[in-house]
Amino acid sequence: MKLTKILSLAALFAIGQNMYAQQTYDFELDTKKVGAPIQSTMYGLFFEDINFAADGGLYAELVKNRSFDFPQSLMGWYTFGKVEVAKNNPLFDRNPNYVILSDPGHVHKRTGIENEGFRGMGFKKDATYRFSVWAKNMNAAGDQKIRVELIDSKSNIIGGEEITINASDWKKYQVTLISTATEDKGHLRIFLASAGSVALEHVSLFPADTYKGRENGLRKDLAQALTDIHPGVFRFPGGCIVEGTDLDSRYDWKKSVGPVENRPVNENRWHYTFPHRFFPDYYQSYGLGFYEYFLLSEDMGAEPLPVLSCGLACQFQNEGEHCHVPVGELDSYVQDALDLIEFANGSTSSTWGKLRADMGHPAPFNLKYIGIGNEQWGKEYPERLEPFVKAIRAKYPDIKVIGSSGPSADGEQFDYLWPEMKRLKVDLVDEHYYKEPEWFLANASRYDNYDRKGPAVFAGEYASHDHSTGKQNNFLSALTEAAFMTGLERNADIVHMCTYAPLFAHVDAWQWNPDMIWFDNLRMMKTPNYYVQQLYAHNAGSNVMTLTRDKKAIAGQDNLYASAVYDKGQNCYIVKVANTGTEAKDIKVTLTGGKKGASYTVGDCVTMQNNDLKSINTLDNPSNLIPQKTSATIEGNVLNIKAQAQSFNVYKIKL
Repeated sequence: MKLTKILSLAALFAIGQNMYAQQTYDFELDTKKVGAPIQSTMYGLFFEDINFAADGGLYAELVKNRSFDFPQSLMGWYTFGKVEVAKNNPLFDRNPNYVILSDPGHVHKRTGIENEGFRGMGFKKDATYRFSVWAKNMNAAGDQKIRVELIDSKSNIIGGEEITINASDWKKYQVTLISTATEDKGHLRIFLASAGSVALEHVSLFPADTYKGRENGLRKDLAQALTDIHPGVFRFPGGCIVEGTDLDSRYDWKKSVGPVENRPVNENRWHYTFPHRFFPDYYQSYGLGFYEYFLLSEDMGAEPLPVLSCGLACQFQNEGEHCHVPVGELDSYVQDALDLIEFANGSTSSTWGKLRADMGHPAPFNLKYIGIGNEQWGKEYPERLEPFVKAIRAKYPDIKVIGSSGPSADGEQFDYLWPEMKRLKVDLVDEHYYKEPEWFLANASRYDNYDRKGPAVFAGEYASHDHSTGKQNNFLSALTEAAFMTGLERNADIVHMCTYAPLFAHVDAWQWNPDMIWFDNLRMMKTPNYYVQQLYAHNAGSNVMTLTRDKKAIAGQDNLYASAVYDKGQNCYIVKVANTGTEAKDIKVTLTGGKKGASYTVGDCVTMQNNDLKSINTLDNPSNLIPQKTSATIEGNVLNIKAQAQSFNVYKIKL
């Protein structure tokens, strides 16, 4: 009798478990009313030169300190024989230094220089590299020669050519080199191959195969990875480098345009910020400048969003008004903003529009947005922002101005700045949040009750930081970001832009993590976070749709997060579902309010899923975590989904 009762209880328990496992979660997608439009800028990219993202990364130049104008003139260079740094009668006023190679005085001795690149130089077998140098013959009679070589990590020559220096005035010389081997830690070596002296300036080496084939170009695989996201907006050049550690090291856009040889070196504020990851050789060549940023925006089909200094040096690193531009002395900074708009949009007869045309782009870049300041706070910020807003409104009323809510997602400064941004009537407010995964889950409803009468929101820097793994780009961080972003999408009437940050990191020279794309000198790896951003951007839709469960937004109940959009171009609904729980969920999405006799079919469905939340992609295994095709069924007006445990899913319903 007792045994029978035990068996019966066990059976009932099993039935109960089975019933629980078969529980269905009912969602309702109201198709009767198409909601607010989703801005074309909704999902985009934020670029900052941190982690060797520009020089040594996206910017394809392989030579470090190519003009010998770092504060330590020969940083990045090894010298041998008779080498002198000079600056009398320079070719370029902003880059005055150059080197002179002279005969060492013995037939068996050598003079030359060797560049280490950015943690080495990456060469690919049979690939072509374009070497150029400005040079002049320092001898009255007879041509001089230099030999240019690609060398591997063991000093073996894997490519080389000889150049004759035949002019006594500065002249540009170019030659192509073909690598005979693949090498990720190579160097560039230049020998004096004659008995006289030569002067060398702006020594440059680019892969011939750059993005879009441009000479002063971008690393092709990295730029293509950005394009493949289909970003709607591209924010540049930062970030804290906009502010600088001090005013002298702020990013000055006017120094980043014009002939690339005459763009001065700028100190990168990230080279010493983190003593535990100290990189004293990290400078900005400005080779990747505002013109190149605008070009990249155009290439990607993204709206350019430049950010300029408001006259405040980084407030994390500076205390007191003496560190900043006084409010009454901001005229040149305000003029920089007006001139930038002219550079981007002005006619070719205008001063700055003509420079743009002279650089190769007569047509305007059609700039619509400008950011003033980065993560500033306190009364110091709005009192400096105000003259910018007034001047831009007066001269360029169609330009949308973006202000800041400070460095945090909440707190005293955040609460102070939002009303100030409303008072100044900026168009968007830039919010930043680097938080733990739990915060992203808890804040999926963050924007549900935001004031719809004030400025729109730009989530300009955000990333989920899993501190338990040293902030790895693992699946936990990507999944919690995906869940949070359902709240961005649901509130696209007030959230007009969002960009993950930071974007790039060199595996041998990074200061900050996590980052969306990791790379070395030859390879790159897209993180799970990259693929989440890409899935949202590829499935942005044109209008928000109302998706509810029990008439409530789906924002964490039973570990489910969901949103829906209508895509006018594809004439379909797109449903996004994140299941952060440890069990699969059977979900029924009922489409209500449709026309009588409406017929629906299932389109492409995609999932990202992993049972190990700590799982990552690596350079050696970059496809460990990537989107995969999945399936769903539709019966009449009901979409049937099985959202696997720990998964992010995208489903298309075709009309």
